[in-house]
Amino acid sequence: MTTVVGVDSSTQSCKVVVRDADTGALLGSGRSSHPAGTEVEPAHWWTALQAAIAEAGGLDGAGAVSIGGQQHGMVVLDADGRVIRPALLWNDTRSAAAAADLVAEVGAAEYVARTGVVPVASFTATKLRWLRDAEPENAARVAAVCLPHDWLTWRLRGYGPTDESELGPVLEELVTDRSDASGTAYWSPMSGEYDRDLLVRALGHDAVLPRVLGEAEAVAGPGFLVGPGAGDNAAAALGLDARPGDVVVSLGTSGTVFAATSGAVGDVTGTVAGFADATGGFLPLVCTLNAARVLDAIAGLLGVDHAELARLALQAEPGAGGAVLVPYFEGERTPNLPGATATIAGLTLGSTTRENLARAAVEGMLCGLAAGVTAVQQLGVEAKRILLIGGAAANPAVQVIAGQVFDVPVEVPSPGEYVADGAARQAAWILSGSRPTWPVELVAAPASDPHPEILAAYQAVAARY
Repeated sequence: MTTVVGVDSSTQSCKVVVRDADTGALLGSGRSSHPAGTEVEPAHWWTALQAAIAEAGGLDGAGAVSIGGQQHGMVVLDADGRVIRPALLWNDTRSAAAAADLVAEVGAAEYVARTGVVPVASFTATKLRWLRDAEPENAARVAAVCLPHDWLTWRLRGYGPTDESELGPVLEELVTDRSDASGTAYWSPMSGEYDRDLLVRALGHDAVLPRVLGEAEAVAGPGFLVGPGAGDNAAAALGLDARPGDVVVSLGTSGTVFAATSGAVGDVTGTVAGFADATGGFLPLVCTLNAARVLDAIAGLLGVDHAELARLALQAEPGAGGAVLVPYFEGERTPNLPGATATIAGLTLGSTTRENLARAAVEGMLCGLAAGVTAVQQLGVEAKRILLIGGAAANPAVQVIAGQVFDVPVEVPSPGEYVADGAARQAAWILSGSRPTWPVELVAAPASDPHPEILAAYQAVAARY
C-alpha cells in the first residue's frame, strides 16, 4: 500500500494526515500548536511540523508529501538562508497604509490587470512595502522572499542555513504553487509569471522568488516526492473536490467564500480577489477577518457555551427582532476597513433579549459571508450549492440559519481537516498522474428557506461604515 501525507500549516496549528493513495482512507493524523500572534518566528512552524509528522506515524513508506498553509505570510531570507525577522502573517494589519500607497501609485485597475488582485493589508507585497519603510536595514538584507508553505517545503526537502540543514541555503530551490503565488500581488494567474516591477516597487529591490510548480509537478525530497503545496483555501477546495458550480464558505478564524472556476475573475473594487487554485483553474475569493470568533465573543458575553448559544439563537425569530450585529471586532478585510469596530443596532426594550443577541451573532457572521457570495455571483460565477465548512459549521444554529441567509442550497460536509486532505490529494495526484476522486461525506443539508430581509437589514447597517 502506498501512502501520501498532507499537511495544513495554519495560523493556529500544524495538522498532518496520512492517507492511502488509492482509496483516500485515513491511516494516521497528528497535530501541534503554533504560537499566537500576528507575527511568528518560522522556526516554530518547522518544530510543529516535525512534531505533527511524528504523531501521525512518521514519513517512512510515504510516496509523496504536500504542504498546504496560511496564505500571504511574509518570510524573508538573507543570502545564507536565514530568516531575517519574524514572519508577518495574513492577519497582521500594520501594512494597511502600505497597501493604500501601492494602490495609489499603481492604480486598482492596473493591479487587477497585472495580478488579478487589489492589494490589501493581508497580501505579501504590502508587507514588503511596510518592511522597506519601517525596517529599511532588514529590507536591504532580503535575498529571497517566500510564503509559509514555501519555506516549510524547502526545509522538508533538506535546505536551509548551513548549520541547520544537509543541503544548505540553495535559495533557487525554493518552490511554490499557483494558488499561493496569486496571493502575493506580484504574480499573475493569467500569465503565470512574476511581475518583477511590482516586487521591486514593494521591497525596493529584486530578490529570489520561489519557482512556481504546476498542479501535479513534483520535486525531490529525502526518500519521497514533494508536491507544490497550496494556499489554505485552494487546498481546502481540492480537499472537498470542489468543481465549477460549488461555492465554499469556510468558518474559521477568518471567514472565506471561494468558488471553483475554469476562467480567471478580476474585480477592480478589490472585494473579490482573483486567485488561482490548486488544480490549474481559478479561485475567486472573498475573505472576512471575523468569523467563528464572533460566536466566541457573544457566547462569552452571554455566559454560555456554544451549545447553549445555538439553543438561544434558534428560539429567536429570523431577523432577531430587528437586532443587527455587524461584527467587525478585529477590523475588517472585506470591506477593507482595518480600523473598524463592531456595531450592534436595532435594539429596543422589547428586542433586547438573550435569544435575539445570540441569533444576531449567527446572522451577522453569516451575512458578511453572504455578501461575499453575492459579490462572487455578480462577477458571473455560477453558484449551484454552498459547501459550509469550518469549526462553526457544526453548530446546529449556524446550519439552520445558513439555510435562511443564503439564497443558494447549503450542504455541510462531515467535519475534517480539508486543507490537509487537499494537500494529501495533491500528493496522490503527483504519484498517479490523475486527480483523485475520493468521496466526501455530507452530514447535513439544511432546508433552503431564504429570508432576504435578514441580509438587507445587515447591509443597511454595514453601509454606515
